[in-house]
Amino acid sequence: MNRSELGKRIKEARLAKKMTQTEVVGDFITRNMLSQIESGTATPSLKTLEYLAGVLDIPVQTLIPDRREGAADLTNHPDTESDKLWEAKERYGSGQYGLAAELAESLINGRFSDEGCAIAARCYINMAADSEKSGDMSKAAELAQKADELADKGIYASREIKTGCTLLLNRVAEKLAQG
Repeated sequence: MNRSELGKRIKEARLAKKMTQTEVVGDFITRNMLSQIESGTATPSLKTLEYLAGVLDIPVQTLIPDRREGAADLTNHPDTESDKLWEAKERYGSGQYGLAAELAESLINGRFSDEGCAIAARCYINMAADSEKSGDMSKAAELAQKADELADKGIYASREIKTGCTLLLNRVAEKLAQG
């Protein structure tokens, strides 16, 4: 989906909730930025898409742009960094965190390094939480540490993920200590 279609979806969801742009943005982004996103002149970050989906009470995957229409399936062989970024976003949006993390990590040290770190960190914290729920504490700790390392990098560095990692690692340590 292109920026115009993404903006149209966001605007339609906002209007369906009978919310003004000011009500949607809160303190997260500016009303002007939301206006640019809705008009298709700006592309939101993954963090902004997650925020908007939460405020508008819609699944984030409805806002994750699809690959360009007619593009080949890139699941096994995305051939450009842009393709890898789009594929990583799609995989993240559909809860396929392992595949998304693999694609995102391949972007680190390239043109989309900041985005790769941000997506990979979010994938790893989600996978860590899943491992904790399933009782695999060592895997949960390993994944939380990866998320923690990546959450500090780039322009999308996230205190929220760092805090989540710390809390998860503390829970895991308590469970391992209990035997």
